[in-house]
Amino acid sequence: MAEYKKHKCKYLIAMGCLVQRYYNDLIKLLPEVDLFIRIDEYTNFWNKVEQLIKEKEVKPSKLTRKANSLKPIPMVDPESFLERVVTTGKKYAYLKIGEGCSNNCTYCAIPYIRGAFISRPMDDIIKEAQILAKQGYEEIIVIAQDTTKYGVDLYGKTKLAEILHKISEIKGIKWIRFLYSYPEGITNELIQEVKNNPKIIKYFDIPIQHISNDLLKRMNRKTSKENIEKLIKNIRKDIPDAILRTSIIVGFPGETKEQFEELLEFIETAKFDKLGAFTYSKEEGTPAAKMPNQIHGNTKKSRYNKLMEKQQKISKQKLEDKIGKTIETLIEDVSFDGKYLIGRTKNDVPEIDGIVYIKAPFEGVTNDYINTFVKCKIENVNNYDLIGKIVK
Repeated sequence: MAEYKKHKCKYLIAMGCLVQRYYNDLIKLLPEVDLFIRIDEYTNFWNKVEQLIKEKEVKPSKLTRKANSLKPIPMVDPESFLERVVTTGKKYAYLKIGEGCSNNCTYCAIPYIRGAFISRPMDDIIKEAQILAKQGYEEIIVIAQDTTKYGVDLYGKTKLAEILHKISEIKGIKWIRFLYSYPEGITNELIQEVKNNPKIIKYFDIPIQHISNDLLKRMNRKTSKENIEKLIKNIRKDIPDAILRTSIIVGFPGETKEQFEELLEFIETAKFDKLGAFTYSKEEGTPAAKMPNQIHGNTKKSRYNKLMEKQQKISKQKLEDKIGKTIETLIEDVSFDGKYLIGRTKNDVPEIDGIVYIKAPFEGVTNDYINTFVKCKIENVNNYDLIGKIVK
């Protein structure tokens, strides 16, 4: 980007979690950056940008917030959400309902960077969703560090099911999905809302991280193996066609061979539709970084490969069950060789889950299909992706 700045742009501005945490260090390390904006300065964002343009230089801010503070960071002006530029195409948009995190998992630095969880007022969220709908966005993806905590700080209890229902009442919105729902926060009310609301995708993104009770406790997770198993059973009982996604950490400090085998056995039994895995890495300042019995890198990599090999077989089997079925698909792109349209079903989160390669019903692919919904008959699978054709 610094090279690009020489010819194409006037200023280079950096922001985000890294800037928030290592502000003073980055100023010294990256002199080519004209302006660093910390997360706790977002409320003063445009003033700093305008100062840069006017004066060609902005003096570094004095840090008033401790690097590892768990205090909430003030939410930006609600109008900033309403006036934002959506950069995810013409059909879907992310809708943030909260900022920060209060879960304090021992491996995670997010609370130290973004502060404690703060919910956005419900009226502000609905107003933004209405604006997005009027602009033509038919898929709304509701996000927060933990969406199940939405409303607890403002209203005294979780309001995720209620906010999803209110968004579904907005004309023009076709698909609603919510991500990052911690298992202990998924209530029966939420399950029933997903079950009975035709606009809400039957998709639960439940980051469990592990299944060993000992590791869950040392991760400071607020759940247990028994509760996770019960939750999965309840969701599938009420919503048999629900898509379940999770994320797993392998190689957490002290993870024994037996605990990893327990995790593999659980993955085989639970059969998640989608699964992402990560090898544990130290985050500076977190309790887990100081824990004894850190796992060797080769061991972590080996366990990761074993886990993903097992999940790939599960995923392929689940995808093969869709062969012969007709699924509504949103066309979003054309393959690099120009032979296929690329689409996504409602069961797939953009840029995270799989895609659908669609054979064009004519010679050569046209862009006319992009941003349209079509009926697609699934004919084959390829690892995590589907292959099909458009049908009337």
